[in-house]
Amino acid sequence: MMSFHYVIVGAGSAGCTLAHRLTEDPEARVLLLEAGPADDADAIRVPALFGTLFGSDVDWGYELDPQPSYQGSAYFPRGRTLGGSSAINLMIYIRGSREDFDGWAAGGATGWDFDSVLPYFVRAEHNSRFTGPPHGTAGPLHVEDRMFTHELSKAWTEAAADWGLDPTEDFNGASQLGSGRYQVTCRRGVRRSAADAYLRPALDRPGLTVRTDAEATRVLVEGGRAVGVEFRADGAVHTVRAEREVLLSGGVVNSPKLLMLSGVGPGGHLRDLGIGVVADLPGVGENLHDHVMVPLVWATRGSTDLLELASPHNMERWRRGLGGPFASNGAEVGGFLSVTGGGTADVQFMGGPTAFVDHGRFSLPLPNFSMQTAVTRPAARGRLRLRSADPSAPPHLDPGYFTERSDLDMTVAGLRASLEIAAREPFARYVKGLALPAGATDTEDLRAHARRRGQSSYHGVGTCAIGAVVDPRLRVHGVAGLRVVDASVMPAIPSGNINAATIMIAERAADLLKAGPR
Repeated sequence: MMSFHYVIVGAGSAGCTLAHRLTEDPEARVLLLEAGPADDADAIRVPALFGTLFGSDVDWGYELDPQPSYQGSAYFPRGRTLGGSSAINLMIYIRGSREDFDGWAAGGATGWDFDSVLPYFVRAEHNSRFTGPPHGTAGPLHVEDRMFTHELSKAWTEAAADWGLDPTEDFNGASQLGSGRYQVTCRRGVRRSAADAYLRPALDRPGLTVRTDAEATRVLVEGGRAVGVEFRADGAVHTVRAEREVLLSGGVVNSPKLLMLSGVGPGGHLRDLGIGVVADLPGVGENLHDHVMVPLVWATRGSTDLLELASPHNMERWRRGLGGPFASNGAEVGGFLSVTGGGTADVQFMGGPTAFVDHGRFSLPLPNFSMQTAVTRPAARGRLRLRSADPSAPPHLDPGYFTERSDLDMTVAGLRASLEIAAREPFARYVKGLALPAGATDTEDLRAHARRRGQSSYHGVGTCAIGAVVDPRLRVHGVAGLRVVDASVMPAIPSGNINAATIMIAERAADLLKAGPR
């Protein structure tokens, strides 16, 4: 039987970060297991082609259960390759607000307040423009100003400023509030996933072993301690021992799923499926939540759509490192707004010069511009449950979208603000008409539109939350030698895109592991 000091399950943002940091110790022996293939698809590198990765072999392609308060897209993509979701996401670099992390600490997540986590954000970051605090310039994760911004996106930010959403150069500075262009996790116009940033520089280290197409099916527990992992690869079942710890980094879906398959979770649910209970932890799979983004789409005139710019000439321009439309991530601009009048953002805008509805699967006549509205700190909570004891069966996923009226009310307020911004110059001169929703836009119409056209922002968190499932050192309650290190440990979602915070969690977890058990 193979044996390593650490076995990491999942080579997404957190898993790649852990593999890099743990193998900085030349004596450490680390196995990184990834269920999906290697990240050699050409489209992964091209920012504008992120949507072509949805539904491919590098996407788990999960579906949400039917929900009574939501009839929008059920599609729930998650990365299934080296780099995980950082290989298929929109690449927007947002950390979240001070209030987010101070809220974690106030709720019992000791050591996760903003001042404690900021050094890990800085350590991870290699920013191409910002050189002083609170940014980093020497970390593995490249962050840059996108090499292409469409004229419609520029016009939107000017219109937002005219409306009253002040321009900002840095959404990760002292305040998120304002509008502007998003920085992205790219290097010279090429996507830099966590695999590029963290894993590749470590591949030559003798202590690191990476296995792709290897799906974990069970954590092996003996005498109350995790001692290894069972996984399927090459048509056979294999087992590997972990001399120190097993680290689950499968994300919001796969980490709680693997815990439950291993007998760690709500006892009644596990017994109903014939799974022996190792540790009765009711919190596993609970607290599932996400940002629901709701699109508005305008038919435009006197300009272009990104899809119209997808020419061989522009692809060659990108290949030569000259940027151009293929360096666009689609969601070029946006902002953070307080619809309640407080000092922190309630709503995030993300948009750009094309229609993006149902994850790009719903088409409209060209050209278009779309702007997504998402509540930054939703109140709604859902849950994840196993469908069966078969590891290959996708789980039940119900994030509870819009089950809290406050989420819907703030979404509608954000949509209203977005409509008002679009009516301002210089953006208004490009507007031919509102394409979606196609009818009236009074409050009830916008509520119905949100429920019908909402979609995941790919920011699922919370299913192995600090406090309920793991302690502040990310150790699973009731099972020694087992930690969860990924977005599922977030007790509450940060304001904005979550990839930066996921990497921060893994950076801090690596230090916790190096410090040894306490």
